[in-house]
Amino acid sequence: MATPRFPDYEPSVPVFVAQVAKRYGERPLILLGDRRITYREAERESARLARALLAHGIAKGSRVGVLAPNGPEWVVWWLAAARIGCVVVPLNTFYKARELGYVLRHADVHALFTVARFLNNDYLERIETCAPSLSGQRPPMLLAPELPALRHVLVSGDTGGRSWATPLHALEVAADIQPGVDEAMLDAVEASVSPADPMLIIYSSGSTADPKGAIHSHAAPIRHAHNLNQFRDLESDDRIFSPMPFFWVGGFVFTLLSAMHEGASLVCEEFFEPGATLALLERERVTIAAGWPHYSKAMVDHPGFAERDLSSIRSGNLYAVLPASERPADPELRSNSLGMTETCGPHTIDRMDVDLPERLRGSFGHSVPGLEHKIVDPETGETLPPGGFGEICVRGYSVMQGLHKQERADVFDADGYYHTGDAGRFDADGVLFFSARLGEMIKTAGANVTPREVEVVIEAFPEVVSAFVVGLPDPTRGQNVAAALVLKRAATLDPEIATARLKEELSSYKIPRHWFFAAKEELPFTDSGKIEKKKLVSWMEERLAGTD
Repeated sequence: MATPRFPDYEPSVPVFVAQVAKRYGERPLILLGDRRITYREAERESARLARALLAHGIAKGSRVGVLAPNGPEWVVWWLAAARIGCVVVPLNTFYKARELGYVLRHADVHALFTVARFLNNDYLERIETCAPSLSGQRPPMLLAPELPALRHVLVSGDTGGRSWATPLHALEVAADIQPGVDEAMLDAVEASVSPADPMLIIYSSGSTADPKGAIHSHAAPIRHAHNLNQFRDLESDDRIFSPMPFFWVGGFVFTLLSAMHEGASLVCEEFFEPGATLALLERERVTIAAGWPHYSKAMVDHPGFAERDLSSIRSGNLYAVLPASERPADPELRSNSLGMTETCGPHTIDRMDVDLPERLRGSFGHSVPGLEHKIVDPETGETLPPGGFGEICVRGYSVMQGLHKQERADVFDADGYYHTGDAGRFDADGVLFFSARLGEMIKTAGANVTPREVEVVIEAFPEVVSAFVVGLPDPTRGQNVAAALVLKRAATLDPEIATARLKEELSSYKIPRHWFFAAKEELPFTDSGKIEKKKLVSWMEERLAGTD
């Protein structure tokens, strides 16, 4: 079994950014359109911004939200806050006002970095919807009962005349003329940051309607990304394309931090469009192309696919866009990995660029070196022997410190294991075979969706009595969100109208792709009146099959 491979320096962000800037200097770190930022520039720009934060009283322990798409700004903002000991809260750019307001409030965000707009999203308008009392207020001290911890909103882009928003350039200029916040002060603050300090609260959908925030130290993601790289074919001159957002753990740990450890470059784009993405892969001479399976299919099906020179791509899981000589003969004989936000990404893995023996088809690898697993009976909690099927539990260096605002005893068992809610078994050789979620989480195109969160919004519709949301199997997306609705007597609801309403409240990946309308007695309920969701999935599949 492989051994852990950790960095040869202290795993804290101030040390980490100094190391990669020294080692990789003028190598490009992030490429987004015409914008480029090197490793050295990321260190220098984040240092200047870190001094600006200190000048505004934002210091170690402050919770700092980051709301931006993948690109140079996201990286600089994260580095600036984390290198002075702030706890960074990455925010999902898909969030609507209700979702954004919940996370800002739950995470006790003190200062928020945000772009003014991204694609069709007006984030400043969204913030005003979350906290109407911001209207008319002015920095340096915002006081909004709706977001009681929030004191600063730091904006890249046009603020639209909003008095409560501080333009980023004004923040940095103020730091340049602040006499006490110089490089010596920054050095002193950075020296106080330890690997054990909390660095990140990253939110993912939980088993209830609201997202949950996993707290990770400085050391955990830095060590984990470095350790995982031993299972990857990743080199310093690689150019990596991955649409995985940095605000999700896969994008942050397995893409951004992994690339930074090796000195590789990340090629970003604002949104996926098959033709434009193909042109990007060719123009930037991408060497690794990773993403969700439906990306690969969309690009191959594009009429311009055959005309593109993608010969530079040598690796990645978008197998269909790889040159024929680099494609696996059977993708199902490549190892999967199993991971989650609470474990900083993969907690089981094997080499991802070699074929497995037939007996391991569909397997999910061994425990990541440095992590321990056990399988327990989900009913009794009894630890099962090898081959036993039950709930997967994990402990070790990459597992979160805890869940924000939850007692430790409510998160970990007496032996320090985190119960993942995933079901599977380890064979006699320690290889994991994952089966499914024990709960009801929907995994669609790489994103987690909590059914109850969607149900709550739908049930607020005036026509609806009850809503039941499940995931239907899909060959490219994994699952599609589907909803069964019981309407009030004589009420009607057009699926297009329902979809339009939900788009005002929820991120696009949470919107049902399939709608079903039925009387309550048509749906599968237990004797106690609880919906049987496994039977509901079958019920939906039968109706879809009947429409073919």
